[in-house]
Parts: sequence; C-alpha cells; structure tokens
Amino acid sequence: MRVDEVREIAKRMGLVPGRMSKRDLIRKIQIVEGNFDCFGTARDATCDQQGCLWRKECFTQARKES
Repeated sequence: MRVDEVREIAKRMGLVPGRMSKRDLIRKIQIVEGNFDCFGTARDATCDQQGCLWRKECFTQARKES
C-alpha cells in the first residue's frame, strides 16, 4: 500500500498524519484499531494477528529491516 493511501486511512480514523513515516503511521493506526503496534516486527514471519490489514506488507517490511 502506498503511503498516501495509508495517510487517507489515518485521516478517516481521525489521526493527523503530518510527516510521519509510513511505518510509524501504520503503527499509530494499529493502536487506534485496538491492535498491537507491531508493523514490521515479524522477523521470523510469525504473527497471530490474522485479521490485520497490514499483515502481508508487515512480513515484507520485517525482512527489509533485518
């Protein structure tokens, strides 16, 4: 998902995205959704958050950061 799409989701949720990075913005959205703010941390490709909107991209981001 592109950062502008993430910003739109954040705005619809009442967040003010400002100049946050995509990763930080997704983590803020996760908190508002009542989830763990864990985007990009699934380094071993294991995650129990099956319904997370960011799940697939999270695994990709985690591989990039490891």
